[in-house]
Amino acid sequence: MLAARTYSVSIDRDWRALYEEIWRPDYFAKWASGLAESDLRASGTEWLADGPEGPIRIRFTPHNDYGVMDHFVSAGSGDEIHIPLRVVQNGDGAEVMLTLYRQPGMSDEKFSADAKWINRDLHALKALFPRQ
Repeated sequence: MLAARTYSVSIDRDWRALYEEIWRPDYFAKWASGLAESDLRASGTEWLADGPEGPIRIRFTPHNDYGVMDHFVSAGSGDEIHIPLRVVQNGDGAEVMLTLYRQPGMSDEKFSADAKWINRDLHALKALFPRQ
């Protein structure tokens, strides 16, 4: 089992309306700098991008009624990293939650750096939706 940490931000939008606006893979480029260093490009059922160590392939959970935005990232080694991402109701607003799994062989420093990056990205997403 991998160590895991879940991070979240509260956003002042109806959770379903927020999900409908942000679920598309191409929207990730507006806020998820940790996912890729370039815009995402569709390629069949996958998306391609430039990552810090070269090209990456990303598969996204299809649109659904539950706010699930999981994605699976592969840097070419064949191993995929599962990134659970959810939009859930929080009162009249939304909570966006992302779980970070510590990958095998990942140092404490790298795990901490990834957590900081995720939090920065989540706050960048929140900044796209100022209070109504």
